[in-house]
Amino acid sequence: MNKKIATAFLVCCTAAGAYAADPQYPVKPIRMLVPFAPGGGADLIARIVAPRLSERFGQSIIVDNRPAAGGIVAAEMAARSTPDGYTLFVPTSNHAANPSFVPKLGYDTLKDFAPITLAVMSPLVMVAHPSLPVTNVQEFIAYAKANPTKLNYGSTGAGGPPHLAGELMKYMAKIQMTHIVYKGVSLAMTAVLSNEIQVTYANIFISQPHVRAGRLRALGITSLKRSQAAPDWPTIAESGLPGYEASIWFGFIAPARTPRPIVARLHKEITAIVLLPDVRQNIISQGGDPVASTPEAFDKVVRDDVARIAGLVKNAGLRGD
Repeated sequence: MNKKIATAFLVCCTAAGAYAADPQYPVKPIRMLVPFAPGGGADLIARIVAPRLSERFGQSIIVDNRPAAGGIVAAEMAARSTPDGYTLFVPTSNHAANPSFVPKLGYDTLKDFAPITLAVMSPLVMVAHPSLPVTNVQEFIAYAKANPTKLNYGSTGAGGPPHLAGELMKYMAKIQMTHIVYKGVSLAMTAVLSNEIQVTYANIFISQPHVRAGRLRALGITSLKRSQAAPDWPTIAESGLPGYEASIWFGFIAPARTPRPIVARLHKEITAIVLLPDVRQNIISQGGDPVASTPEAFDKVVRDDVARIAGLVKNAGLRGD
């Protein structure tokens, strides 16, 4: 072995050793990057899991909220972190949408992360102001076709789950709705409650009190299957638009090249936490459906969503409005 080859070999071995799994992992606090502000879905999931994970690991789990650019800032921080198991990222389905709306990301969504588990699926519910003369999705589609200029729907911005839910409905049902952007979920909800807009796509937990009080009408759930949080509400797919699906997901990932034994340990502990009876009930009460998938299954969800959203953006001619 000549000197250059020996030097290169030593460098490679040193780098590999730096990221090798510590058999005593974890030996220091773990940072959990959350891409949105406190109080949102990703923050809720992180703060449900963090204290339980802290108990199991005997180390502090620091929830670090980095709410900027639709999750891009937190994702870039995670991608650039040392792959040693001490930085985790709690992505949402925005993570799969961002490549279609922000072409020059500072990371590769599919290559720079190591999936741990899909933790929660959280369908939205399509809610309408009760003055709209429809009671289900079929009637809504018929009304939209008969009144192509009368319908507005609200979202929190391009690429977000409510925006994609509305645009997918427009594309699949071949209807027209005007997209109105609000600075937050609460403002979009206020707008539909006041009939400023006729429709929005919102979290089940936020929507249920208004639906029960008759202030809003639930037309359909955006998942393929009915939600455990609202089993009496039909899906959009079963009530007028077969194949329609536009759910939000939440999961846990680590930087790429995180040692497999560490990913396996994180997967074992986090999925066990998500499946605890009281944790499951907590998640369901907030409008989500607990999942706890394998890393491979979560990787497929991300890849499928990246491709599906890219297709919708191209076919429906969407842009960052």
